[in-house]
Amino acid sequence: MDYRRLGRSGLKVPVLSFGTATFGGSGEFFKAWGETNVQEASRLVSICMDAGLNFFDTANVYSGGLAESILGKALEGRRDKALISTKATFPTGEGPNDYGSSRHHLVQSCEASLKRLGTDYIDVYFMHGFDSFTPVEETLSALDDLVRSGKVRYIGCSNFSGWHLMKSLSVSERHGWSRYIAHQVYYSLVGRELEWELMPLGLDQGVGTMVWSPLAGGALSGKIRRNQTAPKDSRLGQIQFISYEDELLYRVVDVLEAIAQERDKSITQVALNWILARPTVSNIVIGARNEEQLMQNLGAVGWSLSADEIARLDAASEARVLYPYWHQQGFPQLFPKLASHGEER
Repeated sequence: MDYRRLGRSGLKVPVLSFGTATFGGSGEFFKAWGETNVQEASRLVSICMDAGLNFFDTANVYSGGLAESILGKALEGRRDKALISTKATFPTGEGPNDYGSSRHHLVQSCEASLKRLGTDYIDVYFMHGFDSFTPVEETLSALDDLVRSGKVRYIGCSNFSGWHLMKSLSVSERHGWSRYIAHQVYYSLVGRELEWELMPLGLDQGVGTMVWSPLAGGALSGKIRRNQTAPKDSRLGQIQFISYEDELLYRVVDVLEAIAQERDKSITQVALNWILARPTVSNIVIGARNEEQLMQNLGAVGWSLSADEIARLDAASEARVLYPYWHQQGFPQLFPKLASHGEER
């Protein structure tokens, strides 16, 4: 397993983390993701840790907190060897203060997550989304207090717009508070909007990227091809929460399949490996319902796509760019093309 620093912090994380949205299966939405119980979760956690994957990502809204509880039980006796990230902000109840990034809700949510996880600290605490009704100063002050108390070690954000993140970083710098070291985002070969604003911001400000849904909700797993729809019993066949253009998907899968055959890899492994070569990417959050899927995803590391293979995937996944980004791309002297991970821009 390869390890990278998470943003401009000193924390080293494996390039793959294990997402626990499949734990619990409470409610129709999360039931479609999976219904992993404690025994099954413990086995998957063991496989991960044996492979050097010691980073586990969860959230307080996954199955109404059940995913956190299952993860906590699965990590009993080995918490000191693991990194845990969880999230707050989204609704956890029906009350007027049961959502958002207010000091009230964050302190309450953090305490509840710690209890469910069976731990006294969270390694990376993410704001699951931006709360436009709570002052940024209130959110970051509360998070800084949680860091200083030892209950949280690092903070991150998720699903922010560029100006949301930049404003937050500016406020943290102005007050000397803890800053977001990572941004957990959607990014895939059929969803490259991250590259327009957030990836250049991450490069400039030293914010690491953690990628969620790198396979576009399963669309890049090879289950969908031209004239082939997703199996009805698959998550993709039950819910589709990632949007993409069908022709773009077919074009990308054609190239993924060709490279997979050439390299004796799976379509999934090639798609994940492409993301690991992208700038700012510190970590990919992978999920799995069973051991077979987990082992398949773990096979995405330990090798690299060639420059030619990356170029083929870049070309296949190229999509229409919105203004002002297409205008900026016309001036490479002012806006150089993003390089691969670890290279100079």
